Amino acid sequence: MRGCTILQTHKSRKEVEDRLSKIEGHVHGIRKMVDEDRGCPDLLLQIAAVRSALDKVAKIILEDHIETCLFEAVKSGKAEESMAELKEALSKLI
Repeated sequence: MRGCTILQTHKSRKEVEDRLSKIEGHVHGIRKMVDEDRGCPDLLLQIAAVRSALDKVAKIILEDHIETCLFEAVKSGKAEESMAELKEALSKLI
């Protein structure tokens, strides 16, 4: 979101960073599997695991955004702008 960042007051920043580090490692592992010419079903299973992990990170970020940024936007009278940004981001995510 343009008006709010994960670097602000988000309580789950560390959790997001940790999960993304694990996802990076997992993607590296998939790359290694490709280099080793592993089977397609194995690769697809690992890709599904990464997708699921990314979905969980997105959920954490969304929950944090609602609890912090959106809440603050409502208090400061900028709810419409914040909601429009959120809708735009969600339409790209989903």
